[in-house]
Amino acid sequence: MTAATAGPKYLSVREHLRRRVAAMPEGALLPPEPTLCAEYGVSRITLRRAVDGLVADGHLVREQGRGTYVTRPAIRHEYRESFVHRIAGWSSVMAEQGAQVGTAVLQQRVVPAPATVAAELSLDVAEDVVELERLRSVDGAPNHVAHSFLPAERYPRAAEEDFSEGSLYDFLRREYGADLAHARIVVDVGTAAPDEADLLRIPAGSPLLVVRTTVRDSAGNPLVHSFSRLRPDVSQVEFEVSVTGR
Repeated sequence: MTAATAGPKYLSVREHLRRRVAAMPEGALLPPEPTLCAEYGVSRITLRRAVDGLVADGHLVREQGRGTYVTRPAIRHEYRESFVHRIAGWSSVMAEQGAQVGTAVLQQRVVPAPATVAAELSLDVAEDVVELERLRSVDGAPNHVAHSFLPAERYPRAAEEDFSEGSLYDFLRREYGADLAHARIVVDVGTAAPDEADLLRIPAGSPLLVVRTTVRDSAGNPLVHSFSRLRPDVSQVEFEVSVTGR
């Protein structure tokens, strides 16, 4: 190994390991920790920190009883719903990127609106809403769980429509002539509950990106409230902001 570059020691070790791993065949095992510590002249803590970074980036996988072996990062797709030039749903935008998207409908029913949903949709608490919960995948791998709520009196057919394919927004435009004009988006961080973790194939308690969206018409009336809970290892959220001078 060449002399350490400026900055924390683990960063130079990680970069050297990254180049080394890139030249190794997929499935090849890394040497044991003591061997690597001696080779790089670092402590076990420093080495583990360097390896942790490569595991997080998808270059390495740790497996109990086997060790740490080389893998290849999966193709990373951006989670996109376009709200600047048009209101376009996730499935439409992802398909435009060339991704193979999949949807499994987990819940589709009419329920009393929870307080937080009622507030977003300007409804009375317990007024009926259509609840739609879907597991969305990209190229066969689970990506996020999406929860959508619509006023049941305004959009009754949403309780019966087959949403295993296509876009909720496209449905609202086609069936109701919905004026999807504005969207407010809030992004925060959550953790995966056990049932959610099983769906997303991640350990319970793993961090999730949470994207909350309320779509309104031109007059400012709320039409749809949604929140999506995303695996951050295979997703990223992109915002585009334009200034019109108005």
